[in-house]
Amino acid sequence: MTATENVTHLRADDLLADPVKPPRAPLGGLGRRRQMVGAVVALAGLPLLTLLLDSMRDTLSLEGQVLIYLLAVVGVAVIGGMAVAVATAIAAVFLINYFFVKPVHTLEVAQGEQALALAVFLVVAVVVSWAVETAARRARAAEQATRQADTLSGLARSDFEQGDTLRHVLEEARSTFQMESVALTAREHTSGQWIEVDSAGWAPPSEEAPLRFDVPIGAELRLIGRGPALFAEDQRVLQAFAAAAQTAYEGQRLSERAGEARELAAADRQRTALLAAVGHDLRTPLAGIKASVSTLRQTDVEWTATQRGELLAAIEESADRLDVIVENLLDASRLEAGALSVQAVSVALDEVIGAALLSVPGARERVAVDVPDDLPLVQADPGLLERVLANLLENAVRHGGGGPVEVSATAGEMDARVKIVDHGPGVPESQLDRLFQPFQRLEGGGPGTGLGLTVARGFMEAMDGVLIADGSSGGGLTMRLRLPLAR
Repeated sequence: MTATENVTHLRADDLLADPVKPPRAPLGGLGRRRQMVGAVVALAGLPLLTLLLDSMRDTLSLEGQVLIYLLAVVGVAVIGGMAVAVATAIAAVFLINYFFVKPVHTLEVAQGEQALALAVFLVVAVVVSWAVETAARRARAAEQATRQADTLSGLARSDFEQGDTLRHVLEEARSTFQMESVALTAREHTSGQWIEVDSAGWAPPSEEAPLRFDVPIGAELRLIGRGPALFAEDQRVLQAFAAAAQTAYEGQRLSERAGEARELAAADRQRTALLAAVGHDLRTPLAGIKASVSTLRQTDVEWTATQRGELLAAIEESADRLDVIVENLLDASRLEAGALSVQAVSVALDEVIGAALLSVPGARERVAVDVPDDLPLVQADPGLLERVLANLLENAVRHGGGGPVEVSATAGEMDARVKIVDHGPGVPESQLDRLFQPFQRLEGGGPGTGLGLTVARGFMEAMDGVLIADGSSGGGLTMRLRLPLAR
């Protein structure tokens, strides 16, 4: 890091310095631009003013001409500062002497009072330029102090627990010091290298925007600014931004940890509720299997073939129920862990719906299918889609009140839509979203939800599809699916 880079380093000693007087910095780009503008105004204005006054030679006295030149020098002082104004005043003296003091078009002065007038003009022009420059400096200093006070007040009022506060602090620092970029870096504990935590602005190459300040914040953080040379530099404001960035960074880390703790706590509560609900759902088929087996093993009772068949059917049904519960648990675990494998291919909806109907007992007698043969193919995993449709059809048959179940499909420009409609008791509109939450007891004495619809929605989302529940006209429940068309 070279001396030409004009880098500011804040140390602990800087905090003990006089907080009222900020250190002076070299004239930056803003001062140079101001001088250039003033020089251009002087170079263009003085010749034009001389031509104008020369055309008014017969109507305007020398004193009036001198006062107009003085007004021009004051204007240049306001625009370009004292240095440009003094040069303008000297040039104005030569122009007045050459064009308006007899003998004209020479640099000689015939009368002593005219020479005195030119000297007084030069002194007055310099004094007025100095006064204007002093007033301008004080106005800029007051404006800068006001901006600094507003900045410090804004930093003091900031809520450092918000997630975007660190970026806001860095953006404020970049805007205040007119930097190209301001970044907060942190030291890695393992490698000891400095890594960027967050930044505002863009990060140009160092030769285009060299390092302008590097503020250490303890031993683990640094506030770094890159951009043009600083016009004015206040260590109080830099240190305030450094402290604000540190507080925001620590608040952000605490918020992240608190969010992780909340997520873990929510996951623990959900897991506990899930285990309790699964335990309840597992007991019912296990109890049915246990009761049927115990009944069959009784030696003091002679069972008929019909009774024995009924008991074996109950065992088979309970075992199938157990298999469904375990399968749903495994699917829910894969969905939660993001380990579900989806093999999306071009699929014909009528074929998948037909396969799902064959897997649901009693569905072929009660389900009316309206799926056109020429329906466009959809992009989906055939196995997952069949399981979703089978789950929805089984629910519709079981809870449809013994009435018919209707399945229809249509296609749009981008996707295909499937509806599964039953005309059973339905679900209140306020409870529709709870259908897809695991193990919920619906209001009004309706049946409870297991994991089936939760897994079905997870499968649909994994295939970039949508599954929602809606009411049916005339009562009942409508399940709506949407899948993207095959590419």
